[in-house]
Amino acid sequence: MAQTTTTVYYPEPGYDNWERKRPEELGMDSAKLQEAMDFASAHEAAESRDIPNTLGTDPINDHPHNEIIGPTKERTGVNGVIIRHGYIAGEWGDTERVDMTFSVAKSYVSTMAGLAFDKGLVRDVHDLVKDYVDDGGFDSEHNARITWQNLLQQTSEWEGVLWDKPDMADRRRGRDRELNEPGTFYEYNDVRVNRLALSVLRVLREPLPEVLKREIMDPIGASDSWEWHGYRNSYVTIDGREMQSVSGGGHWGGGVWASSFDHARFGYLFLRRGNWGGRQLISERWVDLATAPSEREPTYAYMWWVNPGGALFPSAPESSFFAVGKGTNLIWVDPEHDLTVVIRWISREHADGFIERVLAAINTSS
Repeated sequence: MAQTTTTVYYPEPGYDNWERKRPEELGMDSAKLQEAMDFASAHEAAESRDIPNTLGTDPINDHPHNEIIGPTKERTGVNGVIIRHGYIAGEWGDTERVDMTFSVAKSYVSTMAGLAFDKGLVRDVHDLVKDYVDDGGFDSEHNARITWQNLLQQTSEWEGVLWDKPDMADRRRGRDRELNEPGTFYEYNDVRVNRLALSVLRVLREPLPEVLKREIMDPIGASDSWEWHGYRNSYVTIDGREMQSVSGGGHWGGGVWASSFDHARFGYLFLRRGNWGGRQLISERWVDLATAPSEREPTYAYMWWVNPGGALFPSAPESSFFAVGKGTNLIWVDPEHDLTVVIRWISREHADGFIERVLAAINTSS
């Protein structure tokens, strides 16, 4: 059960200033919560900790365009933080370490698009991107039919080369297949996500990390340790200023690097429907749009994963939504139980077991 507006707690900036409470004070069982954290620690992801020397050998990247062109770093072990009613109920592992978070970055790209939407710089998500972005990327007859929603839902079928990576290099459902009409076919494709990030940069006309810091991360009290990288060749000039277009994942390096606690603040902002301490940082309208199941892939929204019928994580409530990245890096937002949970580097097949155990720790009357 969510708190009433008058009793909502928002943590002050700083790791030590986020108030901790005993699980029992938050309607949770300490022993069962510890069991959930122990379960996570016992099921570390199989991905090598030596990311710099193994990323290019990932099977997803096993094609002629697998060159890593953005920064990488070694990862830490399993860690996480469990927030209930805004307070820290449990934490374990190295939660302050800044790590790569891979496709969790997509939810940040989506949020930047949301800021452009809230500012009126994108008037309607159904508008054609070509009417806003004139850089050649949407000139072809095929690409000219792509809308903002198509890019956000990964149904754009955008065709081209960006930062020396052709879209076909990341066609998970057949690299030699014929393209479909924009909006009719879902495919997870990082080249197209990066095309969205560049398009949002064109609209906002300033580097996305600067916008994120000013509009989101500073107001929610995030640390100064997070980073958002692009590639060595992803620079453009806008209004006479050279800017790096950042990536929406770590597929070829780069992406959002952040601590579990900074990700928890970001997730908590969305749990509170874009409001932080009475200040609406991202509109409720955007939160609703960003977490609504798409027609072509019901578990995918605007670069947030959703859970209709428990299709993504059977143990989580249907109303839950997630930022998910390779690893598994996971921000889980659960409005039904007033939970924000960040879990890093757990094996994908055990993520639902962790979720099941966290929910088993909740007193159903609380």
